Amino acid sequence: MQKICKNIFTMSKIQLDTVDKRIISALQQDARMTFDQLAEWVQLSPSAVLRRVRKLEELGVVRGYRAQVEPEAVGLALTAYLNVRITRQSEGMNRTPVESFHAAVATWPEVVSCASLTGDMDYLLCVMVQDMAHYSRFLMGTLLKHPSVMDCKTSFVMNWVKRDQGVRV
Repeated sequence: MQKICKNIFTMSKIQLDTVDKRIISALQQDARMTFDQLAEWVQLSPSAVLRRVRKLEELGVVRGYRAQVEPEAVGLALTAYLNVRITRQSEGMNRTPVESFHAAVATWPEVVSCASLTGDMDYLLCVMVQDMAHYSRFLMGTLLKHPSVMDCKTSFVMNWVKRDQGVRV
């Protein structure tokens, strides 16, 4: 967690010019475009674009490239957001409840994202599963059996209004 926070604070100091922002925007729209196409888009030479992209990667601004997969097309028809509260006690545990929870979440394939929150609940998990039976097995057999989990509340996605649009730069 400290490494992530440190990177976030370091990131805020990075100054991006208009060309960097156009490169990032173009890559978010189509990361498979060639450097020649990208160069044409931002009106630079391919070698200059390549240098800038590599610099953005080295700085951690661009973390990677991946395909956007339609969950339903791969059998993940149900998406749920779970607000999770964890216990503050660590009796009989080798790690703190937070450390134990973080380690467990990293191994659960149903969890596609997990964010630490302020407010009444501690975490927000985005879970993608095949159906309600799969969700029930995950909830009852995995999440609620974890010793750090005290409570959770679930909201199911009925319809997507906006999703995976990239970061506005």
